[in-house]
Amino acid sequence: MAVTVEPFWLRKTLDQLDPGEWESLCDGCGLCCLQKLEDEDDGSVYYTRIACRLLDRDSCRCSDYPNRRAHVPDCIQLTPEQADQFNWLPPTCAYRLVSEGKDLPPWHYLVCGDRQQVHKQRVSQAGRMLSEDSVAADDWEEHLIFRAG
Repeated sequence: MAVTVEPFWLRKTLDQLDPGEWESLCDGCGLCCLQKLEDEDDGSVYYTRIACRLLDRDSCRCSDYPNRRAHVPDCIQLTPEQADQFNWLPPTCAYRLVSEGKDLPPWHYLVCGDRQQVHKQRVSQAGRMLSEDSVAADDWEEHLIFRAG
């Protein structure tokens, strides 16, 4: 009789993950690297189509991940200790899903084995983003795509 073992993201909490498991949760959508605007009245976070200058807008990968904070000092380093603050992440984000005790979606590469599914299913904004150097900060509101939450 074969024993079925639940995948690590269902049997472990975020703080129980080893560094490899933690990093593997990232689905490569790049949404966390989009510029965001916060509504001062209610604290809502709105995502724009404007990408951080380090984000490769086709692959949705950081062009200098190990050194990103040297180039972009306000880049947020996600850690398990921040899980209670993950509500600003998109609802499809594996870090957020696991922190909420939910399973990963069928298109996540840890489930389906295909890193391109996040793009094929149009979860990412691959090929649809603008460079932050091409849009004045005063015009970011014209490029809102969704509200986190």
